[in-house]
Amino acid sequence: MTPKQAALVQGSWEKMQSAGEAVAQLFYARLFGLDPSLQALFKGDMNEQGRKFAMMITFAVNGLARLEAIEPGLRALGRRHAGYGVRNEHYETVGAALVWTIGKGLGPAFTGEIRDAWTAAYRVLANTMREALKQPA
Repeated sequence: MTPKQAALVQGSWEKMQSAGEAVAQLFYARLFGLDPSLQALFKGDMNEQGRKFAMMITFAVNGLARLEAIEPGLRALGRRHAGYGVRNEHYETVGAALVWTIGKGLGPAFTGEIRDAWTAAYRVLANTMREALKQPA
């Protein structure tokens, strides 16, 4: 991921942050539409889950320029998700749902360059979370 891609992701997320709850609802609707079996992984209040989702995306997006600083948090998040039953193949579905959600949220402002930036950013973040599963805690 390039610095320009990081800046594109940060700028586009900044535009969407004010609609955090709606973004989360859109994301989860898409996620469960892509793979209905994932609904079983979510046991709690989905409004609270949506707030956690928005906070996690904000944490990750804000840290793109300094990945080494957020790496421990991402690894811990990966281990927690594994404890909830998240498997490697779920990361692809989540990535597809996330990029689709960003596209819907930005509308015509969602360019190919922004799509590619989000795809690159998600790949870096997801791979860091996946790597945590291969290493001792």
